[in-house]
Amino acid sequence: MKHTRTILASSIAVLAAFAVLAADGSAGGVRWTVPARWQSAGQKPMRAATYTIPGATPADNGECGVFFFGTGQGGGVEENLQRWAGQFEGASAPKKSEKTVNGLKVHLISLSGTYLSPSGPMMQSGGKKPGWSLSGAIVEAPDGNVFFKCVGPTATIQKAQPEIDELLKSIVKAGAAKA
Repeated sequence: MKHTRTILASSIAVLAAFAVLAADGSAGGVRWTVPARWQSAGQKPMRAATYTIPGATPADNGECGVFFFGTGQGGGVEENLQRWAGQFEGASAPKKSEKTVNGLKVHLISLSGTYLSPSGPMMQSGGKKPGWSLSGAIVEAPDGNVFFKCVGPTATIQKAQPEIDELLKSIVKAGAAKA
């Protein structure tokens, strides 16, 4: 009986450690902590990670795609911010800012309008989605830019903004200790 309890306790410890590890992501020489409410959406082409941002109903879910194309790949910061803004029709003027997070330069953008939902190799529209928002960030990481593009219904993204902010605050160089 004592042996069974020891095995059970060890198993629980391993599962708990796995759960903590599963809540982290990494790409481009940085790592981050994924918000607890978010779920991994599995592998998608050209992405380092994809997370589902829960909405009020499954139809209201948003998505956070994380992209890393390699050193010197994926285009410049301003080019990408303009491309993201161009994926919206009738959008509010993009709000852009910069900040430093744990020694890393981070470029931020947010806007709302009708999302053209680009997808596929030619980035053709997957259909217009009115009333959507983008909260994006480009991190100047040690191995190249890492792109965090969170999109979804405006209410979903607004509710998730504190979680998006916490994810961004958690970004550290891959070998660094988290604060």
